[in-house]
Amino acid sequence: MEVKRGPILFRCDATTDGGFEPFYQCLSLAAAMQRRRRGTYFFSYLDPLSLATVIHRGNNEWVAAESQVGEADDVDATVREVRRLNASAVVVAGGASAEYLKALTETGTRVISIDSEAAVKFPSKLVVNPFLAPGAKPYRVQHGTQLLLGKRFALVRGIFRRQRTIRATEQPGPFRALVAFGDDDAGDQTLLRTQQLLDMPKVDKVSVVTRTHHPRYDELKEFADGSKGKVEVITEVKELMTRLVRAHVALTAGDTTALELCCVGIPQLMLPTKQTHLLNAKRMDDEGVGTFLGAAADVSEKELAEAVALVLDDPMERMGMNRCARRLIDGRGGDRIVNGLEIILHTPVRTDAGAVRLAA
Repeated sequence: MEVKRGPILFRCDATTDGGFEPFYQCLSLAAAMQRRRRGTYFFSYLDPLSLATVIHRGNNEWVAAESQVGEADDVDATVREVRRLNASAVVVAGGASAEYLKALTETGTRVISIDSEAAVKFPSKLVVNPFLAPGAKPYRVQHGTQLLLGKRFALVRGIFRRQRTIRATEQPGPFRALVAFGDDDAGDQTLLRTQQLLDMPKVDKVSVVTRTHHPRYDELKEFADGSKGKVEVITEVKELMTRLVRAHVALTAGDTTALELCCVGIPQLMLPTKQTHLLNAKRMDDEGVGTFLGAAADVSEKELAEAVALVLDDPMERMGMNRCARRLIDGRGGDRIVNGLEIILHTPVRTDAGAVRLAA
């Protein structure tokens, strides 16, 4: 059967209030789509607008949205964009209601939802949860919907996959810590935990991985400048490549970045803020890839110092976390999601098909 090679439209936003994680998840998935020679378009509300350069740098096209995902006037605008591009599928990430998704499905295009909350009944053809939790049970779907859940569908950027082989074994000391609280840093932990790490005698160097649009970016740079070379702020991909190889432990929020670090094999101490990240962090702890210390607001400096000392004093513990992490996440989740999409695009629509649950 001949199938049109229409483009894929991504409907996601990136704002300080709404968060940046869905936006960067879509960028990772778009890179996997392009490897299958699919055109990728972003219909996004961006704040700051400088994020448009990030979209174009990934060889994607961008169309500015006048309102955010899920708002009343956004439904018609997104439908018009789907019809203008004659899109084969539309990927929706973040805050979309069941009515919003249903309006998109009525255009005849395939709808893919990236969701980790399971808060609505999905009319989408494909629902993806790139986290380890929740599982299939809380998701409510309509007939013909497929669920792609769990470790096999974690979204990992190419930079982490490329460093996976290089960091097969841990680098010798001095001990280096990585502070990577993700694209949002919802709990405002980056600066606080960096200051605390700097006071720990076992930690010789701290690398802070963040975005230039972080609310405290200027404060972080100022703090790094006054640390006599012990703290550095990493925003560029080329700099991050070398730091991933040399890090001995990472502080994370149990989010997408935490799963990407699993692909490389870096031991983690997790301090999540959001409920979805908390569930993911607990599962990661169960898998042995790191230690879940508790919600970020409940973990004191003393508790963090004790946890860091335990990890750095025990090379066998770090080796075990490394092996468990690399076994858990192989970095091919985006390709598996694209495989699922291609199957859907090549399958005739059946109104009597039962819901198929694919859970890893």
